[in-house]
Amino acid sequence: MLAEYWGGPTAVGQGVVYRLDNLPALVAVHQQQIWGAVTLDTTGGACQVVSVNAFERNRGVGTALIEHTARQAAADGCGTLWCTTTNDNLDALRFYQRRGFRLVRLRPGAVNAARLVKPQITAIGAYGIPLRDELDLERAL
Repeated sequence: MLAEYWGGPTAVGQGVVYRLDNLPALVAVHQQQIWGAVTLDTTGGACQVVSVNAFERNRGVGTALIEHTARQAAADGCGTLWCTTTNDNLDALRFYQRRGFRLVRLRPGAVNAARLVKPQITAIGAYGIPLRDELDLERAL
């Protein structure tokens, strides 16, 4: 399912290629159906959300995944939970900010570099916005 939503088994961010199928994941299941998933990278003690998908939208699945992830990250000793999105992903920017994340970094042109590693990244993203930049968001735990 993640490969379908991410255009393959990989995600690229901050110049790093992540294999979604090799990362720890939290999966939301309801009545024996997968409703969502979040993948994490905790390398070096950092707590990063690499991907989050709610396959059942507008039912609180994404929120539940992020809140559970935040509680687990705090219990594991992380002081911050962070993620990266792209300049076109207005839905993600709204989602994360409403859940306590703050914008902390902009990497202009980073998606152009990521496209060299993952050519299936489109030039035009959501809402017809040129897909060019990465933005990091953080939430204190």
